[in-house]
Amino acid sequence: MADTIVKAGVKDALDDKNVSADFYDVLDSEVQDLLADAAQRAQDNDRKTVQARDL
Repeated sequence: MADTIVKAGVKDALDDKNVSADFYDVLDSEVQDLLADAAQRAQDNDRKTVQARDL
């Protein structure tokens, strides 16, 4: 289930489009992957702070 994203924010961003229920789960998974990669880059650079450049 979508834990990271905010469904209302996604619906607002997609304006007048319909959003299928499974879209949220896949989007949440993609976001979690991005966050994990960014955290790893920060760690690889001996930082505890995740920065925009880590994306």
